[in-house]
Amino acid sequence: MNAIQPSNPEVQPIQRRRTAPRPHRHLRQRSYQVMALETTVKIGVNLAISAAAVSALTQLLPHHWSGQDKLRQIRTEVNTTQERVNNLRAEFSNTFDSRQANSVMQQQGNLIPLNQKRIVLTNETTPAEVRESTP
Repeated sequence: MNAIQPSNPEVQPIQRRRTAPRPHRHLRQRSYQVMALETTVKIGVNLAISAAAVSALTQLLPHHWSGQDKLRQIRTEVNTTQERVNNLRAEFSNTFDSRQANSVMQQQGNLIPLNQKRIVLTNETTPAEVRESTP
């Protein structure tokens, strides 16, 4: 009586229901149809995205080309302006150079030093006639 009793109650066997076996052929065919539908949807979505990208590119390319033309025009204007600025800087430095003051006055004031003579060519006289007539 004092013996130790087992604490586990008796385990009853699990009764499994018997299900009707499904035909595998029908299941495989259905999975192929689902995969085909899924692949078709993926291809359709990718085509829609591709069409949107091509449409966006066709709209953006003319704007890009016109921007490139404007940029090219601005660069040519910058180059011509830079040349003009360089010429003006050279003239400015020559104008305020004290060593070249006499030549600047001659250029701007049409003044001729006393030791030089002015020669004016007209249509009737040629440089060869001028050389012959001067002693």
